[in-house]
Amino acid sequence: MSLLFRNVHPRLNECGYKPYRQPNRMVSSKGDPIVRRFLLLLTVVAFCAVTVVAQPAAEQRAGLNEAAPASDAKGAPAIEARLSTTVLNGSDDSPVTNVRLVIKNTSANFYTYVTGWATFYDSGAVRCGEGLFKIDALAPTESAETDTPGLRLRCTPTSWRIVATNLLTRTADAAKEVVTAPPPAEPAPERPAPVNFVISIDGEQHPIQVGNPIVLKLGNRNRKLVLRPVP
Repeated sequence: MSLLFRNVHPRLNECGYKPYRQPNRMVSSKGDPIVRRFLLLLTVVAFCAVTVVAQPAAEQRAGLNEAAPASDAKGAPAIEARLSTTVLNGSDDSPVTNVRLVIKNTSANFYTYVTGWATFYDSGAVRCGEGLFKIDALAPTESAETDTPGLRLRCTPTSWRIVATNLLTRTADAAKEVVTAPPPAEPAPERPAPVNFVISIDGEQHPIQVGNPIVLKLGNRNRKLVLRPVP
């Protein structure tokens, strides 16, 4: 059978018939609709996460009888304000041009300059006035009263909030260098004053000191003599 097949197969080729071969198609994962949708979904989720992280924490609104807090650039509590002016009835024809408020430092920092905006909202949560306040110095837990010159309040507000625009802290006090006296030098051990002696050999005198050797020629050899004290 194999021999017959070999004889017939070339004839089939001569007649124009070619054996069919399955093309080798490489399926790209990028062209898959499911994969593309999955990648698109991951991109949208990552973008939303970055947007949420990048958004700063919004300042909280408070009632007119409540303290309005404000945070610093890092989101930590910085100051809070309370309204001293209780009657706030403004309109387009007769706006309120100034209010008094008390600012309190709720942080552990000493602020040398504080500025911010006080914003007011009507019953529909629509902004209807804002004014700038400033204080020159404010210690931790200290309160100070100020005003908002330039305010144009055109409604009877029901809520308000503050935003700190400048919170300048004082330069850290330079640490004073503590100059300590150097430790006393250890006293040098007292060395006894040298005591001079004289060795007399046959009338020839040779000076010698305690502990210092001396070499003398005795006979045909040189001799080293050391004078030591006896304890």
